Amino acid sequence: ITPADSMYFSQNMVPNLSIARFCYILDSIDGAQGNDSESLPLPPGGEIMTKKEKQSQKEKEEFKPMEGTALKNIDEKEGKNKVSIWVRNSHLQYEHDLKMLQIELMKLQLHMKTSGERILAIFEGRDAAGKGGTIKRFIAHLNPRNTRVVALTQPNDTELTQWYFQRYTSHLPSAGEIVFFDRSWYNRAMVEPVMGFCTDEQNKRFLKDVPMLEELLVKDGIKLFKFYFSVSKEIQKKRFDSRKKDLLKQFKISPVDTLAQKYWDQYSIRKFQMLSETNRTIAPWTVVRSDNKKLARINSMKYLLYNMNYDNKISDEALLP
Repeated sequence: ITPADSMYFSQNMVPNLSIARFCYILDSIDGAQGNDSESLPLPPGGEIMTKKEKQSQKEKEEFKPMEGTALKNIDEKEGKNKVSIWVRNSHLQYEHDLKMLQIELMKLQLHMKTSGERILAIFEGRDAAGKGGTIKRFIAHLNPRNTRVVALTQPNDTELTQWYFQRYTSHLPSAGEIVFFDRSWYNRAMVEPVMGFCTDEQNKRFLKDVPMLEELLVKDGIKLFKFYFSVSKEIQKKRFDSRKKDLLKQFKISPVDTLAQKYWDQYSIRKFQMLSETNRTIAPWTVVRSDNKKLARINSMKYLLYNMNYDNKISDEALLP
């Protein structure tokens, strides 16, 4: 289907079902009766939505409005050529909270531009734990001139001969910058020893060295946040399977996916070792339960904002997870 620009939400919530309804304008509904279209029934009270057939019946993609669409069009009025789409009230609340926190992040960035503060946010966790999606929401409305996402690939031959932290330290934030590490030097604590990419001696040396490095960063003025996203084995498997069906997530598929499930217990051992040996008062870990990705995104944003001071900040109570 080719949607037009506007939607509206019905003011009639359905408390028993915890869902709300909004309508989506469709182009050429009356004319979409050819062989390359079909009619899809919607929940009672809705109209008919049409969709062009691009694949076989079993491979058709589920239609989902883009994030933020529901909240943006909540006050639109019902009109001709609109159909009802049902969303959960919890999703409306998520979109409301997300917008509020993204505005707060913009306030923080403006404050940092004048104060010269530096933020380094490290995101660690198993594959499909929700790290990348959370970072995407963090940076959605931030000024890219003062925001960087660092997601390094495997080291090349030259980097393998360097000090282990060298390839990371060149990406540390400058004055007024927020830098997000989508995986970090903590690869040596989990992925590398499990997959055999480092020796046991290298792993032990890393666990002793990294607290000293992070202490130097914090004492130099960098605001360091370390998030560990914790996902269950069942949810991880479910997300791996969904990647195979979603064309927009194909880039996330890798041969390591199946190994992540196979070596689950080994990863668990390395996880607890890493958290216990690298958790310090000056650079603590924040463990985020991420089976519910939306809640994980909201809580990690709240935690970072709660621990920062900036102009026109909302109350601390509103930033409690």
